[in-house]
Amino acid sequence: MADRHVDHLLIGGGLASGNCARHLRENGDGSILLVGREPEPPYNRPALTKGYLAHTEERAMDYFRPPEFWEEQNIELMTRMNVMKIDTDAHTATLMNKDVITYGNALIATGANVNLLRVEGMGQEGIHYLRAFGSSDSILEDLDKLGRRVTLIGGSYIGCEVAATLSRHGCGCQIIMLEDLPLQRTLGDDLGAWTRRHLERLGVQLHPGESLASFEGDGERVTSVVCESGLKLETDIVVIGAGVHPDTMLAKAAGLEIGERGGILTDANLRTSAADVFAAGDVAEWYSAAHESHIRVEHWDVAFNHGRTAALNMLGQDVKHEVVPYFWTDMADVEIESVGPAYGWDRVILRGSIDDPSFSVWYLQGNRVAQVAAVGRAHDIEVGKKLIAERREIPTDQLESLGNVEFDVACLA
Repeated sequence: MADRHVDHLLIGGGLASGNCARHLRENGDGSILLVGREPEPPYNRPALTKGYLAHTEERAMDYFRPPEFWEEQNIELMTRMNVMKIDTDAHTATLMNKDVITYGNALIATGANVNLLRVEGMGQEGIHYLRAFGSSDSILEDLDKLGRRVTLIGGSYIGCEVAATLSRHGCGCQIIMLEDLPLQRTLGDDLGAWTRRHLERLGVQLHPGESLASFEGDGERVTSVVCESGLKLETDIVVIGAGVHPDTMLAKAAGLEIGERGGILTDANLRTSAADVFAAGDVAEWYSAAHESHIRVEHWDVAFNHGRTAALNMLGQDVKHEVVPYFWTDMADVEIESVGPAYGWDRVILRGSIDDPSFSVWYLQGNRVAQVAAVGRAHDIEVGKKLIAERREIPTDQLESLGNVEFDVACLA
């Protein structure tokens, strides 16, 4: 027997659920219950590697809405709580405290979990993953307690952002990465080379082409990182950025369909394979008309926009999610913007030079733009977003002109 009923059940305490709750309330009158496992209300995670880690932003500054917002809007916020089971046929959810909730419709926005490394020495003090406020707090505590030599494992966004932030605040940072260049897997060689030079200017040491073997310590805390090549780096603290994977455990147990990219498969309206159940944010793999395929993107901007689309569809509107995914990464006050994503490309055009204060990189599949990334060229990002959304073919003679910074990209759109 159910303990109570809610019209809209939001599972996951992140930005997707937060913005969904906001739009449900702005556009409807039904009861809303948001259940999240973290102790915090929904908040913006980018600050964890930037302002919050740098002590330039207080925790409350990064909340999606002030704590009083939820009560004022008659949105029930249940923190430190997990949904353990969903019965999509019965429209019920069982909470960690054994309460059973019936729902009219539900959103699964459980986000992503970090990829855990399994190497010798992992259990020592001073080794951190970074996914929540508590992670940043632990790193800051160890910086004061253990020392300021920091080794980052992984040359993607977490590793690069943390290294940039901490190097600006007196830490000696070094990055171990499998790739030849940082951010190479997602942004290619040109932006990878630019990122390497930028990090080196900040004093970060990079060790490309290195595979982690083990962590050594003094019996309690980590003291060095050992690579398969034999390279050994003395360190006080380790921060691991080995990527994340969508948290689909609840969805899989409920029998929801999972996509090829590991997320909960949805249509363009963010509906899952179960009636009255939607998915949004890092966990969702949704159909994008712009890409003519299902895509999955891990970024707060996608989660934010997903929240609105999910809310409108939970209220009975027929709204396709047509926002082209946008991404940015900030490394010590220098920002890379990107729209896409491209899961592959057969041609890259560099517009300008990585030696310039501003430039953009265009990733092409045939004569179509699949992704655009830029430093200091917001206009190119906007043009690229429109071209991706419309899947427009660019004439070959205009493609040849694209690398010329004097060429007006607006004529392409």
